[in-house]
Amino acid sequence: MQSLTFGSLLDVIGELFSDEISIAVSNTAEYIYYRPSKRIDLKIRNGDPVKEGTIAHKALHTEQKASEFIDRDVFGVPYHGMAVPFHNEGTLEGCVTAILEAISISEDGMIIPSTSIGNSLAFAEHAENVVIELNMAQSELLEGVHDLYSPGKQGERDPIALVKPDDRIGTTGIAIDPAKIKGIVFTDQEDSPSTIVQPDHETEIMAEHLLEFLGNEVKSGRLTESLAPIQSGIGSIANAVLHGMVDSEFENLEVYSEVLQDAVFDLIDAGKVDFASCCSITLSEPKMKQVLSEFEKYRDKLIMRSQEMSNHPEIIRRLGLISINTALEFDIYGNINSTHVTGTKMMNGIGGSGDFARNARLAIFVTKSIAKNGDISSIVPFASHIDHTEHDVDVVVTEQGYADLRGLAPRERVPLIIENCAHPIYREQLWAYYQEALERGGQTPHVLEKALSWHTNFNENGTMRELSAETV
Repeated sequence: MQSLTFGSLLDVIGELFSDEISIAVSNTAEYIYYRPSKRIDLKIRNGDPVKEGTIAHKALHTEQKASEFIDRDVFGVPYHGMAVPFHNEGTLEGCVTAILEAISISEDGMIIPSTSIGNSLAFAEHAENVVIELNMAQSELLEGVHDLYSPGKQGERDPIALVKPDDRIGTTGIAIDPAKIKGIVFTDQEDSPSTIVQPDHETEIMAEHLLEFLGNEVKSGRLTESLAPIQSGIGSIANAVLHGMVDSEFENLEVYSEVLQDAVFDLIDAGKVDFASCCSITLSEPKMKQVLSEFEKYRDKLIMRSQEMSNHPEIIRRLGLISINTALEFDIYGNINSTHVTGTKMMNGIGGSGDFARNARLAIFVTKSIAKNGDISSIVPFASHIDHTEHDVDVVVTEQGYADLRGLAPRERVPLIIENCAHPIYREQLWAYYQEALERGGQTPHVLEKALSWHTNFNENGTMRELSAETV
């Protein structure tokens, strides 16, 4: 194997992270590489000294990970910083500098966030220094939409007094010690639009299957006509499936989610959704223009919270959410891969889907049954990477149908998943694997030497389909 030069290694590091993230590399004395993000330039230059007390200096001389600069139970530390360690004489220092986007600063000193809160509240609480980025492109109508609540120190917390999606339990801005504020910068940049694909025929069919399942839940008495608060994951498929509720019989819906996409605002416009709670909004370009230009009509239907509150297990369980998230693939027993193509190449992060799937009333995963013109089956013998185990999954949906897995043993799930969810071109192949696995026995039968053979076949031959002797 050819060894990497130091320069080529830096190039690799640069390619690993998007241009939304600043990268700084230093040795014990000086910075040797710096790439600013698209929006923030920290004015570091190659050759600048690494000063004592800075994050780089602490990283070089201690073993504390940056992921620990907030109490361990605070959700959503910045994973791209986990390789940067720091602490001082055994005590947690807190984030050195937090850069907070805001639309304004209120008369009483509150920082008013914009269309994304994320972990800004936690960063502001723990940071030694704060830089405020006032974004003049954001609408002033956002003021009053936020609800920011800090649960306090671990071990000293009260129950979170949020029992409905539209409850307010905090403040409309972030209170910061003025001594922490080291600067205010002005920008005028709109949010980057999302690149979601619009609903197509297959996602419309998936939505019909989902609506059929939910309708049966209403008939059985397990759900009311207004269902239960809905959480929808980010991405084109989850957005498209949720959009299918526009023409449904369900009304007076509520949303309690991490991110709001186009479909939620479509449902508000259609009079289907009465209220939506989130920690961030990401919209396609046309939808963004429409929503921001008419934001007054949405103000009393929205609350934006910190990510710790939008994804909090206590709240998710109390509200009894219906959680709808996207899978890349799932196996014949119901294990879900949400993140890694063929088990190794990351397509996207897990996001908050784990928080919702493990705590929701109903954990539903949706995906198309095939990809790459049929060369990839989304239903496989064994998931190549598992983000959500079979124990956290209630229902799986494809354009072929849905499988309600609740209360079923592993062997009982297999026929439902193959017949209801797998694409016809792969059903016989799945049955053949399962029949061979049954001969091995066990609670969850597998042919271990063949469990990942579909992925191997795709990597070697460009398809998961079995190749005939003539084509080999």
